[in-house]
Amino acid sequence: MKLHDIGVIGSGIGGSLISSLNKQKDLILFEKDSNLGGCASTFTRGGYSFNAGATTFVGYEDNHPIKRIFDKVGFKPDIKKSEVAIRVIQKEKIVDRIKDFDQFLENINSVYPHKNNYIFWKTIKEIDEKFWLLKKIYFGKYSFDRYIKTFSFVFELLKVYKFSIFSTAKGFIRDIFPDISQEYQNFIDSQLLITLQTNSQNISLLSLALGLSYPFHDVYYANGGMGKIFDDLLVDIDVHKKEKIVNIKREKDSYRVISNKDEYLFKNIVLNSTIFDSGNLFEDKDIKNYYSNFSFSDQSAFVVYMKLNIKKEYISHYQIILEENIPNCISNAFFISFSSMDDDKLSSDGLSITISTHTKASFWKNLQKEQYKKEKLKTQEFIIKKFLENFDTINGENIKYVFSATSKTFNNFINRTNCGGIPITIKNILNTASSNTPFKGLYNIGDTVFAGQGWPGVAIGVEILNKELNNG
Repeated sequence: MKLHDIGVIGSGIGGSLISSLNKQKDLILFEKDSNLGGCASTFTRGGYSFNAGATTFVGYEDNHPIKRIFDKVGFKPDIKKSEVAIRVIQKEKIVDRIKDFDQFLENINSVYPHKNNYIFWKTIKEIDEKFWLLKKIYFGKYSFDRYIKTFSFVFELLKVYKFSIFSTAKGFIRDIFPDISQEYQNFIDSQLLITLQTNSQNISLLSLALGLSYPFHDVYYANGGMGKIFDDLLVDIDVHKKEKIVNIKREKDSYRVISNKDEYLFKNIVLNSTIFDSGNLFEDKDIKNYYSNFSFSDQSAFVVYMKLNIKKEYISHYQIILEENIPNCISNAFFISFSSMDDDKLSSDGLSITISTHTKASFWKNLQKEQYKKEKLKTQEFIIKKFLENFDTINGENIKYVFSATSKTFNNFINRTNCGGIPITIKNILNTASSNTPFKGLYNIGDTVFAGQGWPGVAIGVEILNKELNNG
């Protein structure tokens, strides 16, 4: 049997980026689904196309890993810049998260007036800017050399902002906004839930800065759907769609990969599966024990997909913050992505809408069939009702197609119940998974591995992994 260089399991952001960087090698990328991109894929149902998640494309700019990776492989994505990264609506109050700091500050002062707004947001922006200028971002384990590199990165990190970046976000907010209103706090926490999968009570100042600052960067709309980026990026890659990996056996100097279609031999394996699901692929007790050390993140997504029979241009992304929690969910907010009116694929026959919020995977797993249908419809109808209340140019008659997805749905198509990565909290940062493992030739990538969280975070991990794979 032929020995291949690299086998990549999963075509999410991490798997696709690392494949593109190593396309000159004998590499095969496996994807269970018929669509590439995992949580960031684009799919077709009922004859209409939808983005699987309400994903933003951010980080395509100088000093960011996405731009470095794409430039290195000679790829230019089909994207257009959004003037407003996200419009946040709370009790009819509107804040536009935009790149221009002065305009944003004027907006935030008019909606959530506070004498220390400048200090808070300027500090957040400065920490974020300094972080992306770091040249030694690294996180690795299981060897003296890798620990030295990691400590070197931490040392550089400590110089970012007067050694205070590891202080708590909760303490920073309390010091700057001692009298912050609940409304303003909800505004901050709702955005963190999108970017970090948690709120300000559990994170460091550094995480707070990175989580709140993405709208201060260039944010783009992906023409033809987010999945088109993957299709175009992987055009020269040996991609095996609709091929599920069922077992991986560790041999002396290789890994035997068994799929539902064939059997392969690889020198290196890169897993773009979640860190807590990866052990299920192996029989080797040592490998299974390694992956069992990572606790399952129960956080998932509830997503509503709609096709509207209207042709009107909206801002690409909105967030609606409510006064009460959404039924069967752990959030009082939902994130909306509108297709662009001139997008020939997503906006054919009307606009394509993706609405997502946070829920627990275990809740949906434990429901019986009829109760599952009932609760799913209850959550879907609540979200649609609140959506329509906040858009007076859209009514129920404009919705010509609608359906929703839970953790069960995601498991059926992309082989994971968790969505959105592991929450970056102070408690779990030391237990974060690295791209390397204790096993020669076995690697991890994706949003459950350092640094995780969206295109920029996953891309950091990809650059680290690429050096590991190429002994750099």
